Amino acid sequence: MRYFLDNSTLFVRGSFRAVNIRTSASVLPVSTLLIHTVNPKKKHVAPEKELELVAAAAGIGPGYTGLLTTVPVQDLCVLQYDFVTVFIVARHGAVRKNAGDPVSIIVCSGQGLTDAALHETAAVVKDAMAEAPGGIAGQKRPSPPGGVIVACEGAPEHNSAGPQSPVGTRVRAAILHGIAHAIKKQAHTGTRKRPSLFIFSRFKGEHWTEWSPEDCPYYPCHFEGQRCDFCYCPLYPCGDEALGQWVESSNGGKVWNCARCTMIHEPAVADYLLRNPEASKDELVRVWKLRKK
Repeated sequence: MRYFLDNSTLFVRGSFRAVNIRTSASVLPVSTLLIHTVNPKKKHVAPEKELELVAAAAGIGPGYTGLLTTVPVQDLCVLQYDFVTVFIVARHGAVRKNAGDPVSIIVCSGQGLTDAALHETAAVVKDAMAEAPGGIAGQKRPSPPGGVIVACEGAPEHNSAGPQSPVGTRVRAAILHGIAHAIKKQAHTGTRKRPSLFIFSRFKGEHWTEWSPEDCPYYPCHFEGQRCDFCYCPLYPCGDEALGQWVESSNGGKVWNCARCTMIHEPAVADYLLRNPEASKDELVRVWKLRKK
């Protein structure tokens, strides 16, 4: 999975099986998931046509599904909890005509889910949306209705995804944490006008932590002149043993360790990836090697 934004759209790219509860109960194969910002003061075509135009302008074929919102995509909150990544945009207030969904959520699992588990995950999302705090003192909770897409990559590993399952517990935690922050962000109580990235960490106890390139916790571990744009590498885990290695984790499994890899921190590589957000690992390695010559 890879995600990136332009001025008005979040693009999540990969090889997914996905269900969009706004459009259909069917699970469909898609390569692109979208959240697109519209201006409620302007006249718009039907949502399906709007998304079709967005996809066509980006050179994306028919394999997509998406949601519309009036929240700027720069107010996006991204939450990563192990193999689950959740994208949330939200605004406080009642549903208004042509205003899109009050909350728009995309859930992506890096581990495969059966069709039944995808639908169970959507139910977990809706329940969590209904109980999520508004996040600002004195505000009511956000309206539960919203747009939800649930997607997964890979062969099915999870037959169920109820609220107590490995999938459901991660998704629920991300929704409860993310909606409050997304509403705060859209209400401009924060200072950053770019997407916020939250990581579920187990270092010194389980907690959510927000990463920022302006205050990167890994700097000055990087050498002088290197960049922090992609400290959470979009290639992880790349599995390339020229860049890292598999090591034993505390629970007896395997985890990818690439602490010594500096490729993604090289300015030339970071600039290339910013210009070409779908660049492959091999492309980035070539840029890196050319820079080192």
